[in-house]
Amino acid sequence: MLPDSIELIIVTPERQLLRETVVEVTLPGAEGQLGVLPGHAPLITELGIGELNYHAKKSGESAPIAIISGFAEVLGDRVTVLAETAERPEEIDLARAEEAKKRAEQRLAAAASDPDIDWSRAAIALQRSLIRIQVARKRRSVAVPGE
Repeated sequence: MLPDSIELIIVTPERQLLRETVVEVTLPGAEGQLGVLPGHAPLITELGIGELNYHAKKSGESAPIAIISGFAEVLGDRVTVLAETAERPEEIDLARAEEAKKRAEQRLAAAASDPDIDWSRAAIALQRSLIRIQVARKRRSVAVPGE
């Protein structure tokens, strides 16, 4: 018999961000999105920069988390995410992320004429800022008045 839920654990080098029973997880794999349901075949995968989403079993709510690189271990009843960085929407400073986006875009624009600029580092910085902005804006678009 297949399990009806998954234990989702998200940790970074600094902290355990989440430990919750969920019914579905979508991970930002290095090669694209990966959906996980209870009873999924075991695997270990590299994570890229993207948005992790899950549906909590008790509340049924969906929640986005910004993930910046790492690995995930998927078992039939558990998903463990070891992320370089993981942030909930309310933890993201939107103004700071917007500034990081502008700086990365300026570096990428200057890379064509300045060989000292590390293009790949600037591109990753842009990706990081864009996913943080995306996740932060999702939270704000469903925020309850007065929050």
